[in-house]
Amino acid sequence: MGLEQTQGAAARERIARLRQVMRERGVAAVWVTTSDPHLSTYLPGRWKGREWASGFTGSLGTLVVTADFAGLWVDSRYWDQADAQLKGSGIATVRTSNAPGQSHLDWLATNVPPGQTVAVDGAVLGLGLARSAASQLSAAGLVLRTDLDVVAEAWADRPPLPAAPVYVHALSPVPRTDKLRAVRAEMGVLGATHHFISTLDDVAWLTNLRGSDVDYIPVFLAHLLVEPGGARLFIGEGKVPAALRAELEADGITLHPYDEAARALGALPDGTRLLVDPRRITHGLRQAVPKGVSVVEGLNPSTVAKSRKTDAELAHFRNAMEQDGAALCAFFAWFESALGREPITELTVDERLSAERARRPGFVSLSFSTIAAFNANAAMPHYRATQASHATVCLPGQKPQGLLLIDSGGQYTSGTTDITRVVPVGEPTAEQRSDFTRVLRGMINLSRARFPRGTRSPNLDALARAPLWAEGLDYGHGTGHGVGFFLNVHEGPHGVSPTMPNDITTALEPGMITSNEPGLYRPGRWGIRIENLIAAVPDRKTEFGDFLRFETLSLCPIDTRLVDPALLSREETDWLNAYHATVRERLQPHLHGAARDWLLQRTQPL
Repeated sequence: MGLEQTQGAAARERIARLRQVMRERGVAAVWVTTSDPHLSTYLPGRWKGREWASGFTGSLGTLVVTADFAGLWVDSRYWDQADAQLKGSGIATVRTSNAPGQSHLDWLATNVPPGQTVAVDGAVLGLGLARSAASQLSAAGLVLRTDLDVVAEAWADRPPLPAAPVYVHALSPVPRTDKLRAVRAEMGVLGATHHFISTLDDVAWLTNLRGSDVDYIPVFLAHLLVEPGGARLFIGEGKVPAALRAELEADGITLHPYDEAARALGALPDGTRLLVDPRRITHGLRQAVPKGVSVVEGLNPSTVAKSRKTDAELAHFRNAMEQDGAALCAFFAWFESALGREPITELTVDERLSAERARRPGFVSLSFSTIAAFNANAAMPHYRATQASHATVCLPGQKPQGLLLIDSGGQYTSGTTDITRVVPVGEPTAEQRSDFTRVLRGMINLSRARFPRGTRSPNLDALARAPLWAEGLDYGHGTGHGVGFFLNVHEGPHGVSPTMPNDITTALEPGMITSNEPGLYRPGRWGIRIENLIAAVPDRKTEFGDFLRFETLSLCPIDTRLVDPALLSREETDWLNAYHATVRERLQPHLHGAARDWLLQRTQPL
């Protein structure tokens, strides 16, 4: 039996287990989210229930199972991946877009008979989504049950909670006591006496602690209850060393078992005014709050505060970018010298680039799984090469032809990186150079933006798309996401995307870092995405207010062999040349030999 057949058979058997539990519990449908009790982007193994049941490894997707149907709802980034990984499983790929009527809730409301029950684990379901789902399903005559975890009952060998210890992030420039004091001040403005926080990056940032409970992200499983005279940290037994425990207690933070968070909420006295963020707390935890407690809903103050990097944090980030850029230069120097001489696959690219990063000072881990995608594979924005399915870039003696896209990043104690570069393998075609240059123009457009402080970040999305729209082209993902300080590579509340809220929560302020990554994808042929990280910094003050601009943080040459100079304006060419001059100046001290020679060659003026 081949690997696909084996995986398909495993998924069929697991779906059968789910259906058995559903019959025993009197449930007509089960809705399996991609989530955990902290609403994280990357999940600990214990909460990878959707992946366990379906075999689909993408970072987003919703599984729905009934007695006679199983389907996985995924957006355009994952269509091809889902088709491949669900083969032989009996699970249908349901392709979604932003059009109305296409969600899994729409399907449930239409296809499950009235009077039946739909089960979803409320412990991992966001509060806002729970409210909208209950309303929509109730209107269709369905009952939404959130106190039943069907996956947990079917998953016999479910992984335990992670047990790795936490540690202090020594480069955090602001003491945890100052951060907690600032949060309490914001609580006072909202009239709240207590504040409950579940999002792992908020907890890590507030406490100046880091961990390794989640792949790629240096966070740890915990909840935090901020009170008038202190704070309670709910964390696994044995995860905090004795000396650190004493340090936390001296700062007013006491430790409590991880699984007592809901019980602590339930024990809050009448008259308490509890601040919770409805976008960042689960339905299950909200349900634990007693009726005598007044609930104030608002954005976590820490979410906004940690997005505004201090000058000291930005200085650390610049150091991380130099180390990351040096690693990329060393990799690309090897890559170009190895073409036609060594066997190179997408997996080789991942291995060699990861090894170069690991050699750099302060490196801790990758910040996400590397996307190394050759030719048609690059047309899938979230493609991931595996041992079972990957492309060969070049074999010895060959003259390969195509485009290689590499989207990668690292976690350094001084910052989090995320960068995408596309390089030619062989001689690029005129169409490839045209596509690349139009994407580059969009990236430069956003890089050069000047805008009033407080501009809603989604409003800048059109700047990156304009050169593509002018040619009838577009891409199906957002242009940028926030990035944390040795934390989440995807951080809120801001981002450059048309699907984000266009409200005060996404207002751009000095110190906010976002990715800048427009793209263009030709299915079955190639994909192009160029990405730098950019930071909002003060620009000027006029009679119309304070204006901001973007400082480009990422440091790695953009391959000018793919640029059609005739398509660039004088201003765009000047920007590219100035960027390369900065890259050359900043990275030279970190390089020698072939890597330095490659840097000098690839940063020549256009």
